[in-house]
Amino acid sequence: MSLLPDSIRARTTIAVTALSLLFLSMIGASLDFLALDRGEAAVYQEAQRAATNWVGTFKPGSTPLPAGEGRVNLLQLVDSHGHVELASPAAARLRPLGTAQPPPDNRIEDQVVCPRHGRCLMVTAVRLPPLETKEIWHGVPHFVYAGMVQPPLLASHLLEWLTAGGVLLLTGLIAWGNWWVGGRTLRTVEGIRSTMAEITASDLSLRVPEPHGHNEFANLACTANQTLDRLEEAVRQQSRFASTTSHELRTPLTGLRTRLEEAMMYPGDVDPRQAIQDSLLVTRRLEMIVDDLLVLARLRAGDPAAHEPLDLGDLVEDEVTAMAGGPPVDMRVARGLIVRGSRIQLVRLIGNLLANARRHAESRIEVTAGRDDEYAVITVTDDGDGIAPADRERVFERFVRLESGRRREPGGSGLGLAISRDIALAHDGTLRVEDSPYGARFALRLPLIPAAPHRPLSLGTSPAGGDSDPSADAATSG
Repeated sequence: MSLLPDSIRARTTIAVTALSLLFLSMIGASLDFLALDRGEAAVYQEAQRAATNWVGTFKPGSTPLPAGEGRVNLLQLVDSHGHVELASPAAARLRPLGTAQPPPDNRIEDQVVCPRHGRCLMVTAVRLPPLETKEIWHGVPHFVYAGMVQPPLLASHLLEWLTAGGVLLLTGLIAWGNWWVGGRTLRTVEGIRSTMAEITASDLSLRVPEPHGHNEFANLACTANQTLDRLEEAVRQQSRFASTTSHELRTPLTGLRTRLEEAMMYPGDVDPRQAIQDSLLVTRRLEMIVDDLLVLARLRAGDPAAHEPLDLGDLVEDEVTAMAGGPPVDMRVARGLIVRGSRIQLVRLIGNLLANARRHAESRIEVTAGRDDEYAVITVTDDGDGIAPADRERVFERFVRLESGRRREPGGSGLGLAISRDIALAHDGTLRVEDSPYGARFALRLPLIPAAPHRPLSLGTSPAGGDSDPSADAATSG
């Protein structure tokens, strides 16, 4: 179990505060040590200067009393036995200021002397040069002590307390600043969370607030709104699909029920065989709709199908040959159009396009299979009424049948083209309606397997219900 709070804002503030406290403490300790060191050095330099100046006045037979300099008002001349021979007025009644007796090779020594009663002293001991010692005191070592009462800043822990207080104050300001900035930064996230919490399946119109700028939170809010747009559109399409599906299923079911009730109520007026045949037609249409819905659901769910290398030209020829009834088919198929895909799904796609062309064609259908750069391209063109530009995308929606299609064959499921486009998308391809000088032209593009060989087109004409010779190769001119 973690001792840290769950809030990102609190965790961030704690982490920043801890790091700031550590960093500022290190800086404060360094500055405190540097200030104390420089303060002590300044005091000892001043004491050394005062002692040196006094020693400079010593002459044989003349040893003037020290007057002190600046803050250094304690000066004493002490022999090697600790007897005070001369002293400044402030140090006249004091015992020797220090106990240090520097050696000849290191004539200056600093020390802090703290008497039992009173404040501590900072003392510099200077050993007199051998010449003065010999001429004035007949070789007896003498020492000059120069010192002063230790300044309060050095004698107490005031500087440490001031440093600690400054560190804590700065750390507190950093913690507060981080908490405030974190709150403003996470306000966008909270706005997204609260808005998302208010969104329900019945109302997807709400959108999260988008902050100004191009930072990560603005991108997050923009992405969330784009996701909500797609979700709202998906729910709207799902609602339309459910409504349309209900209508498409209810209509044949209502007709079937009416037909059966009529046969029961008026058995003498209804031919039982005809009633059964009509009922079978309705059930076949219902079965076709349900099957297409299942296929569409699997495609939309992304259920994987086994993919294998396939010759798209062979599939086209097989489907054209198997197509029974309807106008003749002019076919131009290139060899070596190798794609990777599901045979069952691609056969269904090609069959749907051919069936659609057969329903709308007046006298003939044109089918081509070729290549365009890295794609295999199949076009199916009929010479019917064509599709208006405004309807070229709408025909791929579920249960959409144009008026011409309803007049020609009202019994279709209305899902063939929707399934065909989903199959194309599942194979990383496209299916769209293209411009045509007559009728409607559907163009399917699928990525070719690399290094597929290029071979000439196969020309053939398949009359309705007749055979074609798909193996006959012939040169074509553009």
